Amino acid sequence: MIEVPTRERLITEAMRLFCEQGYRATSVAQIEAAAGLAPGSGALYHHFKSKEALLDAGIDRQLDRRRSMRDIRKLFRGVGDLRTDLTLLGRYLTAVIDEEQQFLTIAANGPGSQSPRLTTAYAALLHGLHADLAELTSNWGPNIPADEVEAISVVGINALLGNRVSILLGAHKQSISDDRFLAEWTKMLSCRIEMATTADS
Repeated sequence: MIEVPTRERLITEAMRLFCEQGYRATSVAQIEAAAGLAPGSGALYHHFKSKEALLDAGIDRQLDRRRSMRDIRKLFRGVGDLRTDLTLLGRYLTAVIDEEQQFLTIAANGPGSQSPRLTTAYAALLHGLHADLAELTSNWGPNIPADEVEAISVVGINALLGNRVSILLGAHKQSISDDRFLAEWTKMLSCRIEMATTADS
C-alpha cells in the first residue's frame, strides 16, 4: 500500500471538512486529527503557513484536475451532429460539476471576501462552463449574434447547475433519471441553436 504524503492528506482532509462543516467552523486541530496527526500539535504549519494557505492549495489541486478534464474535452470536439455533440458536451459538463461538488459547497459556505482566491476560482469555474457551451453554439451557428450565444450558454449552464446543485443540497428528489434530464436538455438546446441558425441564414 502506497503511503499518501502528509501534505496531500492535509489537503484532502481539509477540503472534506471545509465541505462538510464550513471553512470557518473547521479548526486546524480538526484538520490535523483527520489527517492522522496529533491534534493541536501545530504539525500543519510545517506544510502550510495558515489555514487559508491550505485552502489555496486545495483550490490549486481542483484547478489542475479541471485542466486535465478540459484536455479530455478536446478529444470529442465536433464528432457528430448537433445533438450528438450537445449530448457529449452535456455529459462532460455534468461530470465537471459533479467533480466540483466539494468545491462548490466550500464556495457557497466559504470565507467569501476573506478569500479572494476562492471567489476567483469559483468565477473561473463558471466562466469555463459557459465558454464551453458558447464555443459549441458558435461552431454550429457561426452567424448567431454574440448576445444570443451568451443567452443560450447562460440558460444551458444554469439548467445543469440548478439540477446538480439541488440534488447536492437535497432540495428535492430527482423525479427523472440523469439520462432523461440530459436528453431533454439536449433537445431544448439543439432546437434553440437550430432556430437561431435558421434565422440568420
